[in-house]
Amino acid sequence: QVQLVESGGGLVQPGGSLRLSCAASGSIFSIYTMDWYRQAPGKQRELVAAIISVSSTKYADSVKGRFTISRDNAKNTVYLQMNSLKPEDTAVYYCYADLLTVVGRGDYWGQGTQVTVSS
Repeated sequence: QVQLVESGGGLVQPGGSLRLSCAASGSIFSIYTMDWYRQAPGKQRELVAAIISVSSTKYADSVKGRFTISRDNAKNTVYLQMNSLKPEDTAVYYCYADLLTVVGRGDYWGQGTQVTVSS
């Protein structure tokens, strides 16, 4: 059974920082990509950042220069360092992974972690 477990969300003041983590566990043979999405109330889920390799990352325009995605392949863990947070960053953040496992290739989602930016 493959699981994605997120941590690191919480309440932070505007201009503050948070670091999200997402650890994938189970019988994983290969990771094609591990990404972060977010969904604010009343809005569609959107891609925040994606990482295929150290040299292949992608960011939403709204977070470029403020957020950094990284991955520790030895730990099957992806991180999202969020700096200069704004109230509009408030959302539930979800980890997504495209994995090759013992049952084949598939899409996996974490349970989500709440990030609230407010004074």
